[in-house]
This record gives sequence, C-alpha cells and structure tokens, in this order.
Amino acid sequence: MYDWVVLWEWVEIAARWTHVITAIAWIGSSFYFIALDLGLRKTPSLPPLAHGEEWQVHGGGFYHIQKYLVAPEMMPEHLTWFKWESYATWLTGFSMLILVYYLGADLYLVDPQVADLLPWQAILISLGSLAFGWLAYDRICKSRFGDDNTRLMIGLYIILVGMAWGYTQVFTGRAALLHLGAFTATIMSANVFMIIMPNQRIVVADLQAGRVPDAKYGKIAKQRSTHNNYLTLPVLFLMLSNHYPLVFATEYNWVIASLVFLMGVTIRHWFNSKHARKGNPHWTWGVTALLFILIAWLSTAPMRHHGTEETSLRGPALTYASAAGFDQVVTIVQGRCSMCHAAEPAWEGMHWPPKNVVLETPSQIAQEARRIYLQAGLTHAMPPANLSFIEPQERAAIVDWFENAGRPGSDT
Repeated sequence: MYDWVVLWEWVEIAARWTHVITAIAWIGSSFYFIALDLGLRKTPSLPPLAHGEEWQVHGGGFYHIQKYLVAPEMMPEHLTWFKWESYATWLTGFSMLILVYYLGADLYLVDPQVADLLPWQAILISLGSLAFGWLAYDRICKSRFGDDNTRLMIGLYIILVGMAWGYTQVFTGRAALLHLGAFTATIMSANVFMIIMPNQRIVVADLQAGRVPDAKYGKIAKQRSTHNNYLTLPVLFLMLSNHYPLVFATEYNWVIASLVFLMGVTIRHWFNSKHARKGNPHWTWGVTALLFILIAWLSTAPMRHHGTEETSLRGPALTYASAAGFDQVVTIVQGRCSMCHAAEPAWEGMHWPPKNVVLETPSQIAQEARRIYLQAGLTHAMPPANLSFIEPQERAAIVDWFENAGRPGSDT
C-alpha cells in the first residue's frame, strides 16, 4: 500500500510537470506567432507574393522574418512545423484527467448532492462532453453562421456559458471548472490537429506538385488560430482553478467561469491591438479590472459546503472507515486539523476551509484519507509549520491506519 501510494503520487507529479512544460511550449509559440503576424510591415523591398516582414532582435542577434499569405513560389528546403506542442499538451492534460478525476472519481468527480452518479456514468459524461464540444464547434465554424467571425465568437461564448452551467449540474465544483477548461482546450488542440495542420499539408502538397495553392486554406487556418489565441488565457485560469475554492466552490462558480472568458478577450484585445500598432486601448484594462472585482465579489457568496453533512460511505472511503486505528485518527484529525478544516473555521482570519477540505466528521475524514496520509502522515506538509503541534506518534498512527486499510481482513 505504502509503495503504491507513493509511486502513484510520483506518476501524477510527472504527468503534471510534463503537461506544464508542453503547455508553456504551445502557448509561447502561439503567442509569439500571433504577435509576429500582427506586427508585419509591408515594404517596397518585399519579394513577390510576400505579405509582410519584420526585423527582431533577441539573444544578441538580429532576425529578418517574412510571411507569405498563401505560399512562396517554390517549396523551401527546410520547413519547421509547429504541432507537437499542441498534441503533447492535450495528451498530457488528458492523462491528468484520467489519473486524478477518472481514477479518483469518488473523491474528485462525483458529488452525490449535485448528481448521484456512479463513477462510470460520470466518466462517460465527461468523455461525451469533450467530443460534443469539438463536433458542435467545428460544425458551426463550417456553417454559414461561421462566415462572420464576430458572430461566431459570440455563438461560441454562448456555448461555453451553457457548458459552464451544465458541468456544475453533474460534477463537483472542482471538476466542473476543470472540465470546462478541458472542453475548451480540446477545441483548441483539435483546431491544430483537424484543421490547421491538414490545411497546411494541402498547401505544401500543391507547392510540391507545382500547383498554385488555394488561399482559402490559409484563411480557415488563420480563423481557427485566432480563436485559439482568445481562448488561451481562460483555459489557463480554469486549469489552475482547482487550487482555489473561492473559484470552484462558490454558488456562482459557473458565472465566474463565464466572466473569465470575457477577461481573456479584453486582455488579448489589448495585446493584439498593440502588436498590430493600432494604439493602446487602455479601456480594456479597466474592463478587465471591473470583471475581476465582480468575480471576487461573486466568490464571497455562500459556499456550498457539501461535506458538512454526513453522507453514506462507499468505495475506498468505506474501507478506510473500517480499517484498524480509524477511531484514533478521527480524534487526531479533529484535534489537530479541524480548527481550520471546518465549515466555519475557528482559526482567526480564516473564513473558509483551505482547499474546501472539511474534516469535522468521521465520514469526511474517511473521504479524505489519501490526502491526510500524504499531507499529515507521510510528509509534514500539514499542519503548516506544525502550528497545531501534531506529535510524531500521531503522524505514525495516521500512516499505520492508512496502510492497515490496504491489508486483507483489516477492520476496527
């Protein structure tokens, strides 16, 4: 049991680290090329078919970059493709979804007081929603409705608001916002895999065959790339939201998520306008600040502490509640942890439980067994700075209890 839990924790760390690295690579290249594209200048010295150029300085050298709106007259000898950053980001993100939310569905995905789903039902809803997102978005983009990019973005926003509300009706608050991020990220990555890259391959094939590429392929790819540009910042916020109960554990979490998408638009509009040399629309920062203040205000609405009532135990939680030493661990946790991890924390200046983890009842303690084991038993991460003076023998009792749960025939 000990070796398995520790190994699993390191698997999650490796997956999360890889996800962050690949996301940085994807977002960095995306933002760079959007800024480059918007900053191109038309000069008399441009080669035939060239759309614009830009000089840049970095790392002690100068770079001269030229863009061809459709394609150059002939295929260049060396061509660098930007695709694996996107693919790797989605694949590692999906692996995190499996490791944390699918394999830990009882704890992180399903809340019986929101929707009394079995884990497999919640997982099917999750997978189906991601597929629906891409299919609906792609179909709308290819319809007449998608001919107007502004109208299309408004339509996409309405879909995202609907999904934000819908996810909160079936999943935990933490999982709902994370899934909204995954829903959006799936659209973004599929844009690269299903539209942008295939269109670029068509253009390359035409060049190699001596044909003049159709400009429509570049236009379509540019549209999808622009959508990705405006969706990136909200996705980052949503992926980080699971660390902050003030975002995911409030009554208006779906409204908060909807406003975050608007903040992403206002922030990117300022940067895009600046890169395109169309002035500095400082009003966007005022709007962004107002949206953020509104979000902070909404987050103080009554929080849904679903864990404050006893719930029937099932799955792993029942196993931990039945393991030898559980009664002693309940006494330890209630004495050392529940002054902060309570529906109404007693610690001065604390108004809600950290990470929305409530540890007041035996049921709640059994539900959080793995966290207690890792944070207060195996490591000394909790309590912070050992402010409640938990003793070494108490930490040892937590470790013994958790590991007892993995031994056949163990009971209280």
